[in-house]
Amino acid sequence: MEWYRFVIFGRVQGVFYRKFVSQALMKKQFKGYIQNLSDGTVEVVAEVFDDDLDTFIQILKEGSPLSSVEDVKYEIIDDAEFTTDGFEIRY
Repeated sequence: MEWYRFVIFGRVQGVFYRKFVSQALMKKQFKGYIQNLSDGTVEVVAEVFDDDLDTFIQILKEGSPLSSVEDVKYEIIDDAEFTTDGFEIRY
């Protein structure tokens, strides 16, 4: 299991992207958070098992009905210093 940081590019703000994605990730019992960034992208930090990475990325790419994801970049992070018992939307 690793902590990942994802940045999602495209039409992902103002289209209920965070709500749809957070609900889908909660159903799959992922832990982490999602938030808008000032440059128009969305950031997701989450704990993901290697076997679940493809499923996780698919959820990010699917988004909400009004969103249009152009790209998803990600990296493994070693310094995730927060606790959560689920998946949360940050503002």
